[in-house]
Amino acid sequence: MDEALLRSLTPGVLGILVRRGADFAAAEDAVQDALVEAVRVWPEERPRDPKGWLVTVAWRKFLDAARADTARRRREDRVEDEPPPGPATAVDDTLQLYFLCAHPSLTPSSAVALTLRAVGGLTTRQIAQAYLVPEATMAQRISRAKRTVSGVRFDRPGDVGTVLRVLYLVFNEGYSGDVDLAAEAIRLTRRLAAAIDHPEVAGLLALMLLHHARRSGRTATDGSLVPLAEQDRGRWDTALIAEGVGILQAALARDRLGEYQAQAAVAALHADAPTAEETDWVQIVEWYDELLRFTDSPVVRLNRAVALGEADGPRAGLAALAELTGPAPGAGARGHPLPRATAAAAYLHERAGDPELAARLYADAAREAPNLAERDYLTRRAARLNTGRDR
Repeated sequence: MDEALLRSLTPGVLGILVRRGADFAAAEDAVQDALVEAVRVWPEERPRDPKGWLVTVAWRKFLDAARADTARRRREDRVEDEPPPGPATAVDDTLQLYFLCAHPSLTPSSAVALTLRAVGGLTTRQIAQAYLVPEATMAQRISRAKRTVSGVRFDRPGDVGTVLRVLYLVFNEGYSGDVDLAAEAIRLTRRLAAAIDHPEVAGLLALMLLHHARRSGRTATDGSLVPLAEQDRGRWDTALIAEGVGILQAALARDRLGEYQAQAAVAALHADAPTAEETDWVQIVEWYDELLRFTDSPVVRLNRAVALGEADGPRAGLAALAELTGPAPGAGARGHPLPRATAAAAYLHERAGDPELAARLYADAAREAPNLAERDYLTRRAARLNTGRDR
């Protein structure tokens, strides 16, 4: 069974059913039933027109479900209008499905799950495994999302920015279960880039490729976290870097800068540096200044403060960090609600020659760490500084 083929056909089949008048939730259920039927039948007798076969079976599944509904009389009119079997339409509905799944009435987690199901073609079990939640929990989340968008017009104009945020969330979910969500996000973004000519779509794709290119260098053989400055750059995927840089340059040439292009530019500068010491931190700070024009978020300001500490010295970075967090990290107060702010303060204080405060802040940051790998890394940093002071 060609699972990749089924996943690639899913959005188009779903779109055809919705355009024929099927409710989104009912159409999505019918398509899933058709995919199950394909898994059963195709290994022995693969159809000459796989998409047409799926459309025919899914439409019949939908009609079967409709006949059993309490509104039988109204829905039976659709039976008479059933189109004859034959080649499926060549219209690509993928883009509309992106916009529908990224509807503003959905929570981010629901939008991501619905996108993976309807556009990505993943099963509920695969999505649940990727999110590390029970399958029943994910099934309820997807069902609620489908009910939310069931009354939305299929041809309603969508917001590209919302679609991009959903894809960005998919990418940031990381790697777990039997579905690599980072790779899946890249696959979906490639499809979106092929369907819509938009510089920010290209910017997001470039950003994903440039980050994904460094994936193999992020962990040591024992699974421990390796920070960017200490990574073996020979393990980075140079082909992905070249592709990402090429896509980014083409997008920037259109002179319609956006936040994803600015983020990709920062990633490209990191990827372009032969060593950590040769990183062009001055230009990175400039790109963070550009990024702040689009999204004046605390996370961007935090990253800019660290970059400024590299470009102009740790005291400059600490001053910028204090503007964001207040005097708490420098004064030794424990913790800060902004993720990774304490770790950034620890790093800058270490570079500024204050190992005692840095060790204390590393220990505080370890208690705030969002995952085990970061906690272990920060704990080791604190222990190394404490050991050095004890000698």
